[in-house]
Amino acid sequence: MTAQRTGTVYVETHARLHFGVLDLRGSLGRWFGGIGAPAPAPLLRLSARGADRVTAAGPDSARAAEFARRFLLHHRLDGGAHIAIEQALPSHTGLGSGTQLALAVGRALAEIYAVPSDPVALALAVGRARRSAIGTWIFSGGGLVVEGGLAREREGCGPLISRIELPPEWHCVLAIPSGHAGLSGPAEAHAFSTLPEPPEQDTERVAHLVLMALLPAAADGDLGTFGQALTEIQQINGRWFAAAQGDTFAPGLPRTLIDLMLAGGAAGAGQSSWGPAVYGIVDGSSAADALADRVKSTLGSQGSVYSGSFPRAGARVWWNGTS
Repeated sequence: MTAQRTGTVYVETHARLHFGVLDLRGSLGRWFGGIGAPAPAPLLRLSARGADRVTAAGPDSARAAEFARRFLLHHRLDGGAHIAIEQALPSHTGLGSGTQLALAVGRALAEIYAVPSDPVALALAVGRARRSAIGTWIFSGGGLVVEGGLAREREGCGPLISRIELPPEWHCVLAIPSGHAGLSGPAEAHAFSTLPEPPEQDTERVAHLVLMALLPAAADGDLGTFGQALTEIQQINGRWFAAAQGDTFAPGLPRTLIDLMLAGGAAGAGQSSWGPAVYGIVDGSSAADALADRVKSTLGSQGSVYSGSFPRAGARVWWNGTS
């Protein structure tokens, strides 16, 4: 059996917020691309130790075991691991639960078997980043991330174009309505294959907003400009995906909560990926608490609300055992 490091390794990572896609046309040779950031909460936490076969326990254990098998097969490793999911991210809510779980499992096994653990290597080993690389780059570090999309006719991971730490006083209020499920798996693939091609002026507008408003505002700490740019990007993206999700945003509570956040003082607000998770960005913890209270009063028992500043680091990895 392949040599294993003894002891137990722990991996903790944040949910990811997907702020938008750059290009669904691909006319310049690259598809997708995107913008995103880690959410203040919830967290995924797991532990793993070497074993002679793959076993897993806890929520999402079946998916975790499958990702472990992919990783071992990719690296041609003769052995296994026992994985314990201590805290899972909510599935199919637009928070990248599958990618974060896959990368966390991959990183744990990379530690156990002493194989490459850079973000691109991890993504390829567990079969992620086939469309969006936002989750991959958020796993490796915090802040606002822009990734450059996939080159035509070539497998890989969209390259990291920009990473900017967001000011600690900027707070995110995240709402996750229950009873709603965003698109994933075959349904998501079908949606992307049937979406109408967006107008070229739309993709040009998104690129202009990212390069000349969103990124400079993040670097300058200009929340007003940042929020306006982000909200417009979300509106444009929403029109692109309306044919698949029924409206600019997922109908029902997601749309209602976005409007509520903007009316309640959020500088910018939108939907993460296919939703139903939605977010608003405000200045300071007091404003975040006030907005979170308004959202909670609307959601009631129909979901969860989190708030906090944007994380400045990626996944946390530590050992408890003998090396």
